[in-house]
Amino acid sequence: MDNRYFSHLVFDNSRLPESYSASSTSVIAPSQLRTVEGKLPVTSQHWISPPNALELAWTSNRGGDWNADIHVEDWRGRDQRLQGDHLCLWVCAAGDIDGRDLPVMQLVVDQNKWTGGIRLGRFVDRLAAGEWVHLKIPLAQFAPSTGAFDFSKLSRIILAQNLDDGVPHTLYLDEIKVRDLTEALPVAAPINVRASGLDSHVDLVWDAAHDPAVTPAVEYFVIHRSTDGVNFKPVGIQNPDFNRYVDSVPNGATYHYRLTAMNAAYQESAPSAVVSATPRRLSDDELLTAVQEAHFRYYWEAAHPDAGLALETIPGDPHLVALGVSGFGIMTWLVGVERGFITRQQAVERMHKALAFLDKADRYHGAWSHFMDGRTGKTIPLFGKYDNGGDLVETAFMCQGLLTARQYFDRDTDDERHIRDMITRLWEGVEWNWYRNPADPDFLMWHWSADYDWHINHRLVGWNETMITYLLAIASPTHPAPPELYHTGWASPAQIAQEYRENWGKTSAGSRYTNGETYYGIKLDVGVGPGGPLFFIHYSYMGFDPRGIRDRYCNYFDNNRNIALINQRYCELNPRGFAGYGSDFWGLTASDDYLGYAAREANPKNDNGTITPTGALGSFPYTPEESMRMLRHMVDHYPEMWGIYGFWDAINPTQNWLSGIFMGLNQAPIVNMIENYRTGLLWRLFMRNPEIAPMLEKIGFTKE
Repeated sequence: MDNRYFSHLVFDNSRLPESYSASSTSVIAPSQLRTVEGKLPVTSQHWISPPNALELAWTSNRGGDWNADIHVEDWRGRDQRLQGDHLCLWVCAAGDIDGRDLPVMQLVVDQNKWTGGIRLGRFVDRLAAGEWVHLKIPLAQFAPSTGAFDFSKLSRIILAQNLDDGVPHTLYLDEIKVRDLTEALPVAAPINVRASGLDSHVDLVWDAAHDPAVTPAVEYFVIHRSTDGVNFKPVGIQNPDFNRYVDSVPNGATYHYRLTAMNAAYQESAPSAVVSATPRRLSDDELLTAVQEAHFRYYWEAAHPDAGLALETIPGDPHLVALGVSGFGIMTWLVGVERGFITRQQAVERMHKALAFLDKADRYHGAWSHFMDGRTGKTIPLFGKYDNGGDLVETAFMCQGLLTARQYFDRDTDDERHIRDMITRLWEGVEWNWYRNPADPDFLMWHWSADYDWHINHRLVGWNETMITYLLAIASPTHPAPPELYHTGWASPAQIAQEYRENWGKTSAGSRYTNGETYYGIKLDVGVGPGGPLFFIHYSYMGFDPRGIRDRYCNYFDNNRNIALINQRYCELNPRGFAGYGSDFWGLTASDDYLGYAAREANPKNDNGTITPTGALGSFPYTPEESMRMLRHMVDHYPEMWGIYGFWDAINPTQNWLSGIFMGLNQAPIVNMIENYRTGLLWRLFMRNPEIAPMLEKIGFTKE
C-alpha cells in the first residue's frame, strides 16, 4: 500500500447513502439548496464511479445566497498533501444548464487560506441534460499569484451561488481529484479472481501481480455484478492498493462477478473471467470464524512488508508501524494458525521477520517507542518532539503478545527455539524499573526520552488500559519493579492519583481507584464513573486471564463484565436519543469519529452517537449473549459496516457517518477476545509463562 490513490482524491463515493458526511452547506432564503441534515445529498442513479455521486440541487433567487462545501477527508495517518496541478471533476446536469448559470467555485487551502472564486461557466459553455462532462481546471486559475497558495494542502472546495436566475437546477458531481494531466497507459483486468459467500456479503479477491510498468496506471478496479451471469451492472470500485472487495447483498441468491480496471483517462480494460458465490445465513460459530478471519487479515495481509508488523491505520501512513497494535497483531497470528487461516510455518517465518525488526529498532532502556518507521525501525515522534523516546505502555502491549507467542511456539525445532530465545532476550532487555522518575518513584511513567527526560510526566494511574504494564514490570526476571508499586501506582489512593482520575472523569466516583456505586442497576467495584471506554477491559486482558482470581480490590473478570453491561444498558436506555442505539447496538470506546479520534463511554457528557464494533465484539468473553446480538444486528441491519478487513472502525447513524479506516487498535481485540471466549487459547498461553504466577502472588492475587 503506497497511498498514491489518496494523494489525488477529494471525492469518489459516499460510504453511506442519503448524504455525504464530508460536506457542509448553508442557505439564505429566498435562495434554495437541497440538503440532508446540512449535508449534500447523494444520488445512486447517476455516477461515473459506482455506486453514487453528489447531488447539487439549487435555486438562486435575488436577495438570497447558498454554498456547499466538499471537504477533503482527513483521517488518522492520511498525508494531507494532494499531488497535481489541475482540479478535475465530472459534472452532469439533470436538465440543460447554460454555463453562465453554473455555480462559482472557490478553494480553501491549509484550512484558512481562501482563493478567489471563479465561475464554472469559464470552462464549459453549456451542459446538456444527462451528459457527463470532465472539467479539468488549472489550479493556477484560482489565484493571480500561485506562490501564495500551496494547493497540495487543499482542504475544501466551495460551490456557491452565482447569478440569481430564479430557475431550479440540479448538477451531479463525481470523481473530484487533483491531478497532473499526463498520458494514461492502457491497463489490464485483474487475474485469478475468486469469490466466496459470507453472511449477507460476497468476498472477492484477485491476484495483485501485474506488469510493474503498467500497474501504477490503474486508477481503480470496477466491480460488476450480475444475477443471471449475462447482464452485469457496475456496483462499486476498489483502490488499486487493495486486491479485495466486499459486496453487500441479500442471502440466498447466487451472484456473478467480473472485474475491470480503469486508468486515469477513464479508459476501461476488458473484463476478467466471471466468478460466482452464494451468501447464506451463517451459524453463530461460522459467523464468529468469518469475523475473526476478516479482522485477522489486517495483521497478516496488510502488515508492513519490511517489518512484518502492523500499521496504525489502513488507509494511512504506509510506513507507520504501531508497537502496541503489533503486539496485539502477533496474538492474531496464533489464532490464525489454530483456525486454519495460515499455516504454522507461515507464522514461524513472519515471527522471524518481526523479531529481527524489533531487535534492530530503536530502544530506550529496553522500551520501544510508540511508532516506528517500518523500513528502518527508527522512532517516529508522531505526538510531538517530546514523544521521541520509550513508551512503556506500548512496550507492555508488545511484550504481552511476545510472551503469548513464546508459549505457543514450543516445538523442538531450530526455527521455534530461535523464536523462544529471541523473545526471551527482547523481553528481558526491557528495563521496567528505569521507568520510575526518581523524583516520583511511586508510579511507573509512560514515557522517557534521552533528550527530554521525564518531560511528558505521564504517571500510569489506574483504572484504564495500562494494568498489563504494572503486571509485566513486576514479573520481569531482569529489571523488575517492586510489587508494592501496583498499590502505590496503579491502584494508588494518593491525592495526586485522585486528582488525575477526577480530572479525567469529572467525578469523584472511583477517584480512589475503588468505586462501589451503581450505574443503570449494575454495581461497579473499580473504575472511574461508569467505568470508562470499553478498550479498558480489552487491551490488558488479551493475554492476562482475570477469571477465578482477585486482588484486594475486586475480581477483574466480574468487574470487566459489569463495565460492559453498563455500556450496553446505557445504549439501551439511550438518554441522548441517538439514532440506532439499543440493547443490540452498543459499544462505546475509543475510535475514529466524525470529529476526530476520541474515547467515548457510557456517560451522556462523553457520548456523541458513535458506535464502535470492537466495543461489543471485544467484550465477547464478558457478555457473550449481548455481544452476539450486536454482531447479528450489524450484519443484518448495517451491511455497509463490513469491509475487506472486517468492520470499519466506527459508525454514527445520527450523523449518517461511517469511518473510512480500519484501525489496528480496534481490529485485534475482535480476533483475540472472541478466541478467548471460544477456547481461552491466548489466556491459557500467556498465563503459562513461568514469570506470571509468582508475579500475581507478590501482588497479592488469590484464587476464588
